[in-house]
Amino acid sequence: MVESVRVAERSPVPDPSPSVPPDDELTVQLLQETAATLGLLSATVRLHILWVLAKGEQDVGTLAARTGQSLATVSHHLAKLKLAGLVRAQRAGKRQVYVATDPHVLAIIDVALGQRLRSDDAPARLRQA
Repeated sequence: MVESVRVAERSPVPDPSPSVPPDDELTVQLLQETAATLGLLSATVRLHILWVLAKGEQDVGTLAARTGQSLATVSHHLAKLKLAGLVRAQRAGKRQVYVATDPHVLAIIDVALGQRLRSDDAPARLRQA
């Protein structure tokens, strides 16, 4: 008699994106630029700022309130993100607002944070952020 074994269901591994360069196009410069971008995301304040900006443009005061940081701290991190080309400033009437500019970086953040936030395994403190 053959016993059937139930295999735990797992999410399939997604196919690589067509935008991923073939191995022969993977240069040291591309790796360095990608590492620099990911390095910017390693600061929790910058990651939080981009998470908020993914939902729409915000001014510095709103970003400070949403992230729980001072205006000076948020301004400092926005300057770094702006230099890297990940955000841009624009006028909205008399206010200056910031907009996230790189949808690929926002997708990385969504995968990294979004999936964890939606997971039943995520600590309650993460789901409330």
